[in-house]
Amino acid sequence: MAPECAPYRWSQLREAAAAAAMRAYAPYSHYRVGAAAATCNGRILTGCNVENAAYGVALCAECGLISELVNSGGGHLCAFVCLNANGKVIMPCGRCRQLLAEHGAAHLTILTPTGEHNISAILPLAFSAADLDVKEDS
Repeated sequence: MAPECAPYRWSQLREAAAAAAMRAYAPYSHYRVGAAAATCNGRILTGCNVENAAYGVALCAECGLISELVNSGGGHLCAFVCLNANGKVIMPCGRCRQLLAEHGAAHLTILTPTGEHNISAILPLAFSAADLDVKEDS
């Protein structure tokens, strides 16, 4: 049975994401990103991007948010938003969409530049744990 969502407000999530963006470590690109999500039990989680001089090992804001989710007891995400430092709603990259799908409830709603969308709409046919249970052909 899918978990139900506790009430959340987009304004609250946007405010939390904006605050997280201001804490981002982005000395190279100067592109600060903040993410915020509500869990099904009502917790609000945030994350910010953390760059590195070795560009490829930078962490997206969503990575920090998922780490906070797991470290604070787990659960499922019901609502998610990602903003840049100007407060503009931006889309998670493909890797981060996969992270969100793994830790989101089936009804996870993402606030995108074009409005609210279910995770399945922004990552159709997502790879999941069920794909790991494949029997090899004889």
